Amino acid sequence: MSIPAATETVLDIAAMLVDRARKAGAEAAEAVVLEGTSLGVSWRLGKLEDVERSEGRDIGLRVFIGKKQASVSSTDLSEAALGPMIERAVAMARVAPDDPWCGLADPGFLARDWPDLDIEDKTPQPSAEALAAIAAEAEAAALAVPGVTNSSGAGASWGRSGIALVTSGGFAGAYAGTSSSFSCSVLAGEGTTMERDYAFSSKRHAADLENAKGVGRRAGEKAVRRLNPRKVKSQAVPIVYDPRVSGGLVGHFASAISGSAIARGTSFLKKDMGKPVFAKGISIVDDPHMKRGLRSKPFDGEGVKNRRMPLIEDGVLTTWLLDTATARQLGLETTGHAARGTGGPPSPSTTNLYMEAGCLSVKELIAGIKQGLYVTELIGMGVNGVTGDYSRGASGFWIENGEIAYPVSEITVAGNLRDMFLNLTPAGDLEFRYGTNAPTIRVEGMTVAGS
Repeated sequence: MSIPAATETVLDIAAMLVDRARKAGAEAAEAVVLEGTSLGVSWRLGKLEDVERSEGRDIGLRVFIGKKQASVSSTDLSEAALGPMIERAVAMARVAPDDPWCGLADPGFLARDWPDLDIEDKTPQPSAEALAAIAAEAEAAALAVPGVTNSSGAGASWGRSGIALVTSGGFAGAYAGTSSSFSCSVLAGEGTTMERDYAFSSKRHAADLENAKGVGRRAGEKAVRRLNPRKVKSQAVPIVYDPRVSGGLVGHFASAISGSAIARGTSFLKKDMGKPVFAKGISIVDDPHMKRGLRSKPFDGEGVKNRRMPLIEDGVLTTWLLDTATARQLGLETTGHAARGTGGPPSPSTTNLYMEAGCLSVKELIAGIKQGLYVTELIGMGVNGVTGDYSRGASGFWIENGEIAYPVSEITVAGNLRDMFLNLTPAGDLEFRYGTNAPTIRVEGMTVAGS
């Protein structure tokens, strides 16, 4: 059997790869085919700087012989490359070390039907000129803000990606999604006192994007607000995380409950299943079936049925994030969280992950803080997943007597995630701007290291 013609679908290609792998000696196999098209423009100071377009197709094949597995990938779908690739995968599997946990997902867990998540925008692909007009409008609005003195640039992009997965265990499925986005970054001030900030909008459907002028204006206003930052003395105070950075705390939690970390024993939450991990009333959800969600997908990376799943209910940890291999290692069942590319086996990952909104307004959340820090930007990755120790560079605004007082920079915020989770309060301003989202969050008793 030869490689399907260009008119064949990605599902046809994946099925062909599995069939040929079995004929070459694999006892079981799965193939994933990814295809993508993207168009993007860069714009700065009223001029078009760059236009980029890309199209590509990647294939990945994983084969099994007994309890041995091997993975290969390629961007070359010619017969001259494909035949040797399949043979190489089978040969690698024969000499690979045993992995008692590897294998295809059990048939009983496979998705047999799935919902329409409306993640593909069927309207015509935008032209480079249309994208440039959006970027230009955003930058012009940002530069019009008093105090803005220069531009780091604006950009707009569109993309479409498709994925097909076929396994010899009886699964075959494919879906496609689009993304439309634009951003703007500008500088305020002069000389050595300049400050930079940005704003953006990203959606599955272009019609859902925010107004370009509004986003540009927001970028300019944020940059101006950061002018003339001060330093603060080291002290223990409440810290408030802006929604631009609060999702990072939820992301650290997700990493700590990944089946990979639990199976290795490298998570500070490894003994906390069924115990209070967050403050009472806190809920965290992963929802792969969110309509038009930025990370929505109808099935997981192994073809397993996925669903909306509470990870934290009323502060209590309810589940790990598991794919088939980590579930087998832990003596559990997959939770449908397998994610994958073309270059290796799946691993657990979240989709549309978010902390549910609280009851307080942001003003109420800040009220009562005599001295504190409102964080809008974090720098570095000083998080220890084994101990939960947390230390990151930060900038933002100082809080005095329940009000935002002045910008601050060159500081470090530190604590331990276990303590932070238990002393956390969310506001009611949840918005879905990223793959991982959270409202404004207040955390008590953290340390600010300054001058």
